[in-house]
Amino acid sequence: MPDIGARTWVVPGGHLPFPSRDPEPEFTGFDQLCVLNATDQDAAIGLDIYYEDADPVGPYRFLVGSRRIRHVRVNDLVDPEAVRLDRPYGCVLRSPVPVVVQFLRQDTRLPGVVALTGTMAHPG
Repeated sequence: MPDIGARTWVVPGGHLPFPSRDPEPEFTGFDQLCVLNATDQDAAIGLDIYYEDADPVGPYRFLVGSRRIRHVRVNDLVDPEAVRLDRPYGCVLRSPVPVVVQFLRQDTRLPGVVALTGTMAHPG
């Protein structure tokens, strides 16, 4: 099977929802990147976060094994610094092999409401 995906992906509309109005951790709001690596090589991912009023931060690094998927909560990214809560951000994901990236958000800021949305990231 030929490699599928792209080596660069962009998510311009990130925003970590905060605070949660329902019990945590099961109702914690989050942004999540879902990465599919259908190649025969591991994907050492680098992720840079861009803000509207601060310099970019990154790269955040994580590995997606060959022929595997990995779901990464943006909330859990802390090295080189924690991604800022309740602030707009965009991100650029780079991979040495083609991957496919989906973006998900769970927003629990309204009492009793869990809003879940997903979209494909944009290939660069």
